[in-house]
Amino acid sequence: MDLFIIFLLYLIPLATFVLVSHRRRRKLLPLPPGPKPFPIIGNMLLMNKLTHRGLAKLADQYGGLLHLRLGFLHAVAVSTPEIAKQVLQVQDNLFSNRPATIAITYLTYNRADMAFANYGPFWRQMRKLCVVKLFSRKRAESWASVRDEVDAAVRTLADKAAAGSPVNVGELVFSITMNITFRAAFGSQSGKNEEEFLAILQEFSKLFGAFNIGDFIPWLKWFDPNRINERLKKARVSLDRFIDAIIDDHRRNPKPVDAVDADMVDDMLAFFVDQAAEEAADGGPEVYIKLTKDNIKAIIMDVMFGGTETVASAIEWAMAEMMRNPQELTRVQAELAQEVGPHRMVHESDLDNLPYLKCAVKETLRLHPPIPLLLHETAADCSVAGYSIPAGTRVIINAWAIGRNKAAWTDDADVFRPSRFAPGGRDAAVDFRGNFFELIPFGSGRRSCPGMQLGLYALELAFAQLVHCFEWELPDGMSPSELSMEDVFGLTAPRSKRLVAIPTPRLSFRLDVD
Repeated sequence: MDLFIIFLLYLIPLATFVLVSHRRRRKLLPLPPGPKPFPIIGNMLLMNKLTHRGLAKLADQYGGLLHLRLGFLHAVAVSTPEIAKQVLQVQDNLFSNRPATIAITYLTYNRADMAFANYGPFWRQMRKLCVVKLFSRKRAESWASVRDEVDAAVRTLADKAAAGSPVNVGELVFSITMNITFRAAFGSQSGKNEEEFLAILQEFSKLFGAFNIGDFIPWLKWFDPNRINERLKKARVSLDRFIDAIIDDHRRNPKPVDAVDADMVDDMLAFFVDQAAEEAADGGPEVYIKLTKDNIKAIIMDVMFGGTETVASAIEWAMAEMMRNPQELTRVQAELAQEVGPHRMVHESDLDNLPYLKCAVKETLRLHPPIPLLLHETAADCSVAGYSIPAGTRVIINAWAIGRNKAAWTDDADVFRPSRFAPGGRDAAVDFRGNFFELIPFGSGRRSCPGMQLGLYALELAFAQLVHCFEWELPDGMSPSELSMEDVFGLTAPRSKRLVAIPTPRLSFRLDVD
């Protein structure tokens, strides 16, 4: 008994010391600075400022790592390359989860997809499937769809160019990327139900960005004045009907995955297992990938969004910057004239020999990243730059603000200047593949975009064909300085007004014939 009492006499002070030290450490690591929150609602009165531009202004006031309390949710916004590196590289293992709103969780079949699944064995297998099977350079049909759809759009555009009519460039490039996605994902279904496809795409985009009080104050989930929950149910019914018909058709008419005309659905069905079937297999989940119908539908939805609006927005921004900076258009076209010549269209093999065109694309992605805010979530309590970040915090990486950070890009950070990336330029070594944190249009680390290679190919080829095959001028005598460069915030940040311009053929052969 005496020994037990002695043990307690030592244990109690030790436990007290550890507890006090822990509390002191927590006090030494405050939350990042930010606007003072109100009780219960926190900073929710600032919801209309939580855009890429609004968060950039808040960062000017509070710093590159700022804290917001949105109802019961902690959120931090990252707006500098240095902090982004801490989150996306140094502590990538703690920041690799994805936050999911009520809408995202419901519309992705409880996160059965890759884009919103949390980091873990399931996500690793989904990413492996997408990288190896769906977006691989070896998957010839995906890349052929890019070439064919871009060529077809350019040849159709030639008729309008011959008439000297203005062209809605935004609608043109959206049609190109939609057709690429439709064909790559659904193969022989191309040309059917495209209006339904577009309607689903638009409604999902609205719902993903819609405000839902239940995301921030859970016990008010029942309060739904905008009838978001009703719209969610209707949207998923529409998606189910659309994709179920495609999957059922592919199952009735199966194709070998090595068939020339095999599409993404064919590839995924090779890993399909009925919901009621046993999910485990000899060798474990790290060897065998088993997909349910919900997985297939959710991944198709990822491809629909990731491959359509993001690429279309980037192409339109690249063309808008050419219209805004005609001297840069002249330089890109001069390079094309020298490398490709006036007697043919651009071939895939030409792209690696067009360094200044690639600089123009890179500069477009710096100023107009396809997804301006990259969303992550902390898996555990951690610290960044001397501040405490609680587990479950929503981490908003402002790729738009980082691409315009004056400390990284100097005083001309807001100026479209592709020459900064040219050989001999001050930023010639910077690339966007995730190793330079001042330029992260595709993210970095574990959650970087798996479709980057295919999306970049579509962007470069479409942009090259448009500026090589046609001269462009603004309509109604508009000067370049009058062209609006405003964007509209959503999951992506497309132009607020569609780009309209007048094309004129500039090649010495007819584009409407082979």
